[in-house]
Order: sequence, then C-alpha cells, then structure tokens
Amino acid sequence: MLKRYLLVLTLVFSFVAAPWPATRSTAEAAPQRRTQTHQTRPSAAPQAGGAATAPAPQGPVAQTAPFVNKVLANGLEVIVLEDHSVPLVTVELAVRNGSFTEPPELNGLSHLYEHMFFKANRASLNKEEYLRKIDQLGIIYNGQTQEELVNYYFTTTTPNFPVAMRFMRDAVRYPLFDEGQFAQEREVVIGELDRHESNPFGSINEELNNRLFYKYPSRKRPGGDKQTVRTATTDMMRLIQSRYYVPNNSAIVMTGDVLPADAFRIVEEFFGDWPRAEDPFKKFPLVEHPPLTKSEGAIITQPVQNVVINLGWQGPSIGKDDAATYAADVFSFILRQPNSRFQRALADTGLVTGVGLGYYTQRNVGPISVIAQTTPDKAKAASRAIYAEIAHFNDPDYFTDEQLESAKALVEADDLYSREKLDEYSHVISFWWASTGLDYYRGYLKRLRATSRADISRYVTTYIQGKPHVGIALMSADSIKLSGLTTEDLIGNEKQNANTASK
Repeated sequence: MLKRYLLVLTLVFSFVAAPWPATRSTAEAAPQRRTQTHQTRPSAAPQAGGAATAPAPQGPVAQTAPFVNKVLANGLEVIVLEDHSVPLVTVELAVRNGSFTEPPELNGLSHLYEHMFFKANRASLNKEEYLRKIDQLGIIYNGQTQEELVNYYFTTTTPNFPVAMRFMRDAVRYPLFDEGQFAQEREVVIGELDRHESNPFGSINEELNNRLFYKYPSRKRPGGDKQTVRTATTDMMRLIQSRYYVPNNSAIVMTGDVLPADAFRIVEEFFGDWPRAEDPFKKFPLVEHPPLTKSEGAIITQPVQNVVINLGWQGPSIGKDDAATYAADVFSFILRQPNSRFQRALADTGLVTGVGLGYYTQRNVGPISVIAQTTPDKAKAASRAIYAEIAHFNDPDYFTDEQLESAKALVEADDLYSREKLDEYSHVISFWWASTGLDYYRGYLKRLRATSRADISRYVTTYIQGKPHVGIALMSADSIKLSGLTTEDLIGNEKQNANTASK
C-alpha cells in the first residue's frame, strides 16, 4: 500500500518532505524516512525509472492486514495486528495532533511536545523500580510529528511488552514537563529547524506549501516556527496535553507477538480509567483551506548544481472525495513506472534525470505534486514538456488497460511487502487511523481494485488539468541566466499546451 504519509515521489523527495523525528531511542534508532517526515519513511513504492512493471494480475494480490480493534468505554481505540513469527512486540501511541491543529501562535508545539514525551514523568518522580528495566531490556523507542498525526512507539521482546505499556501510560498521562529538560529540548527543536532551513531542498517544499495553502500555511508545517518554539512555555505543553492527549483522540496500536485478548486486557488495565474529554475538533474545529484563485510561480535561488522543478495542486480530502484518493494512488503508480508515456516523454528523452507524480493522503486537503530534476540547459524545455504531458493525461490512450491493472497490483504488493517489518507497519496503521479512519483503511485494497478509467479521468479533470496551481523551481543564480526559465514557464502556458495536445 502506498505509505502516503511520506508523500513518496522521487529523487530529492526525501529532502523535500520528510517527517519530524524527535526523540532518539536508546539504540539511536534512525527515524523512518518523513515524513522533513511526512514520514516518513523510506517507502517500498518504486521511484521513477527504478522498477519493472508487474504483469497484469488475474485477481487481488494482497488482502487487507488482518488486524482487530476495540474501542474502550473512554473512547480509546486499541488496534492489534497479531504475528508470532518473531518474538517481538511494537506498542505505539497515535494521537490526532500535528500541524493541522496549529494556528501560527501554536505552530511547532506538537513537535516540541513530542520531544518532551519520553522525559520525566510521575514514574521517574517516584523512582519506580520498573524504569531501571527500560535500558536493561533494550527497549527501542522513538516518536515523530506529521501534519495530522503524532506517534510514539516502543519495540521490545514479547515478555517485556507490559513494561513498555506501563511506561507509555506514565508518559502520556503523567508528564512532569521539567523546566530544565524543557529548555534543553526547546533548543534541540530549534537546531532541527535551523538544519532544515539550511537544506536547500527544504526551502522548495516550504515555498510550495506556503503558496498552495496560502491562508493557513502553519497547518502544513509540522516542524513549526522557530519564534513560536523559542517563546514556548511548559504551560503551553499542558495546553496541548489537555486538548489533544485524551483517550477519545488517541489509539494504541500493537503489532507482533501478542494475542489480541492479552493486548485488550493490558490496555484496559493501564488506560481504562483515563478520563474521556470533549472532542477537541468540536471545540477547536479545523480550518478550511480556500482554493487557489490563480496559478503562480516562483524561483528560489540556492547554490545547487541542478534544477529542481516542483508543481503543486490542492488535491482531494478524505471524507469529502474518497473516490478521488484511490484514483490518485493508481494514476501516480502508472506514471511512475519506467514504461509509462510520462517517463518515456520526460526521462527517456533526457529532458529530466528523474520525475514523478504523487498524492499525499490527508483529511485536510492532500497536495498533488509533480517533482522533476533536470539541468539548467534543459530546464525550460523540461518545464514545457511536463505541461504538455499534463495536457494529455485524459487522452484515452495515455495508459493501457494492462498498465492500469499493473498499477493496482503494485500498490497491493507494496502493502504486503511493508508488513514484513511489523515495527514499521505499526506506523502505517497509525497514519491511516489518524488521517482516514479504519473503515477507509480496511476497504482500501478492494476499492482500489475497483478504480476505473472514468475515476482517473474525473480525478485529473477535477484537481489537475486547467486548475490553479503553484510552480516552484530551485536553482542557482547562474542557472537562472543559463536556463532562461521564468515564473511563467513554471505555471505553464495554457494556450501553448492546448496547441501541443492537439498535435
């Protein structure tokens, strides 16, 4: 399955959209990808020009992961994916929090809170015996912040997962927010933001989001704002806790060597008396990102050798146009395959060194993005060629029936492959739970299988062709002069593209 909280595209995308890992584990576990993620994560999805197309299948390749779930009386959802092949268990806490809950004055506090999660809590204050076991048991733990999810996870051997569960309980319910630790982590987060700003590829994603979501850009900035983080206080951490760290806005995900009955019993024991609170999204409703009224382009000057072109559209939102999200995934996979017309016209001709199209699943407007890397002397021609291909997206022969079925098979195979590492698959489950809900997740592969040409055509017509969008290029000052690329090139010449499409 597309691990889309990473908005997997191609090339420099690991720089452009990666999650905000916060906490290092005792084993210095590297964050999966993204997400700045995002996530997120190295994805099993093939990159442009990097995988062979699968043969058209005769039927479904993979089935939805056989997890079971239960909602406690206080609203806490418990999700268990049982697999006894290895004596390991991953325990993960997922919270619907992140930048989509943050107005400018709070932007970055979800990320900062994540950094405080594994710090002092009631158990450390009381010097409880079990804490001494954490390091001895080799429990690996970490966390990450995305737009619509903050998650924390432990991986340990089967006999020790109740200890990890107890630590999770104390961390989420009884944090101390020690002032000394808070001051230290605040500087750590500011350092992460500094490093992100110094990465030239980070600036193109920032600029794209600021223009694409122009009224509420903070809602798409999971790392946060340095000034907001710098002036944050522990009282603000308690504010975040009281609003979002409540059982009816959270889920416990367990994957691996655990019986569902045991998992439900232990979660009930540690979290059953966690008091339900008011639905945070009723008291603090999400914003509505207004649609773009016109296309606009920009060139970012950075000391880079090549040229990166990134085009973005506002795509479908989960809960408003679910059908388009399935079409988006299938179409993205078609275009990323090396034998697609898109790749042949752009990569095989040498106009670009890599190109991909992707959609990032979100409840609160998921972006659609084309990203390409090229050289200064080919940048202008590459931009025109990309728009020429976009103009042909709805042509009846733009992709074959075999390519359509192969794309569906590849998405399914990606999901099956990702289950081989259950400690990472727990993050996938958390992402879907937070951004789409379990009903969407359970029916994903079946509905994806039903995606038709008409569905893809509607998606392209509704969200891409002829729609206002943003075009950004990242290049050096010398490359600007050499390429002759302009902001008008970056948003496309509709008349020129129409003429090209008619030929």
